[in-house]
Amino acid sequence: MLKEGTKAPDFSLPDQNGKIHSLSEYKGQRVILYFYPKDNTSGCTKQACGFAERYPQFREKGAIILGINKDTVASHKKFEEKYGLPFTLLSDTSLDVLKKYDVWKEKTNYGKVSMGIVRTTYLIDENGVIVRAMDKVKAAENPQEMLELI
Repeated sequence: MLKEGTKAPDFSLPDQNGKIHSLSEYKGQRVILYFYPKDNTSGCTKQACGFAERYPQFREKGAIILGINKDTVASHKKFEEKYGLPFTLLSDTSLDVLKKYDVWKEKTNYGKVSMGIVRTTYLIDENGVIVRAMDKVKAAENPQEMLELI
């Protein structure tokens, strides 16, 4: 996990519609950058729907929400449409950004070791500096925690 107080690495990734986004284009706004393991799984759906339910409050406070994982643009589009997600989902199939943000790690599940995304959320300020870094977040609680932080 990246340290609080450090500059958030810039990136350039496609969203669920194929449009390219970079972190630098959000300069001047607070960004909630959350990394989640997989579209359409129970924990990830709870987290995404939690952000969606609170989306108007995040926007009122001037915050942008960006979700990132290694799923494809097409997978993100289906996830967005199925749950009516009002925010941007970014696809990092190359794992470059996942590695830059130190969220691609060895994980153990039922004794089986594999590589995967550790659910992590960063709050990035208007100048692109990480002001809060949370790893191993609880999917259902994370959206409310982030809303209270901003």
